[in-house]
Amino acid sequence: MQARFEAAFAHLSRSVKAGRIPGGVLGLVTGDGARQVRAVGRAQIVPVVRDMHEDTWFDLASLTKVIFTTERIMAHAAAGRLDLDAPLTTILPDLRQYDMTAWERQVTFRDCLGHRTPFPAVEPIYTYGADPELLRAFVLQREWRRGPPVYSDINFILLGIALERIEGRRLRDMEPGPGFSFAPPPGDCAATEDCTWRGRVMLGEVHDDNCYALHGAGHAGLFGTAGSVLDFAAGLLAQDAAGEAHPRLLRRELREARGHGWELPHPGWSGGDACSPETIGHTGFTGTGLWIDFAAGHAWTLLTNRIHPSRHTDSGIAGLRQAVGGAIYGKDE
Repeated sequence: MQARFEAAFAHLSRSVKAGRIPGGVLGLVTGDGARQVRAVGRAQIVPVVRDMHEDTWFDLASLTKVIFTTERIMAHAAAGRLDLDAPLTTILPDLRQYDMTAWERQVTFRDCLGHRTPFPAVEPIYTYGADPELLRAFVLQREWRRGPPVYSDINFILLGIALERIEGRRLRDMEPGPGFSFAPPPGDCAATEDCTWRGRVMLGEVHDDNCYALHGAGHAGLFGTAGSVLDFAAGLLAQDAAGEAHPRLLRRELREARGHGWELPHPGWSGGDACSPETIGHTGFTGTGLWIDFAAGHAWTLLTNRIHPSRHTDSGIAGLRQAVGGAIYGKDE
């Protein structure tokens, strides 16, 4: 795998040298535990310049959905604390409590995990106030506009609120998992955006506007290093080797490209077109991604700070992800 890792890293290195992204870290782990990690570029370029390192912390953005929220929801389901096919109202009885016939009250946990609900993709919740408790009430009582099923942050914001009800504590007070954090050391983090409404470059605090306003949410907020992400992936590969993990993760829900939280291979997906059908993956808005191929017995993570200092640039992240995925499978040979 060494030559393939080198070819994959070359794609990342060229992207950095071309100025499309400030920097990144690529990591690869195989089922026998062997791993490779390499960094390139800068962790920050404004207002100071700092180098990227293999142990740089990243705002993992939507990788939170699968590394933290999905795992925790599935664990509670396995323990009998919730039924995946029951409505959210079994845990959130106050969801749309002023209209017992509201469609939101019929949405199930599995619907949210599989992004098969009518919720909109995103909503600027942070613009409705600064009190996180009132914003939670807003999420629960809002009459959401109904549309076709799309990938929606709202699904995982609701799952996060459900986790808080089950465990009796806020998400930020929960154990994020080995090697992960909700409040990493800022000086060791890759910078994200120079935020227009917060008035500063984000360092060690969540970039996602809604997660920041809610003081923690199920769709974003987790930080980790390439090492911690690879540790998580290696754990799933080990579970698979023991016959315990991937059937539930690979189960395709009503939407063809979605399983429980994870995205599954389909034409044009982020992991490239060379991986096996037994692959799961997910990306994060900040420029992160993780892909696990159970049939091939390996996983890779590409962590970048592609939105630093602004999201409003053409970083080429979609093409970079696919090129890296292809190289992992020898497409550059």
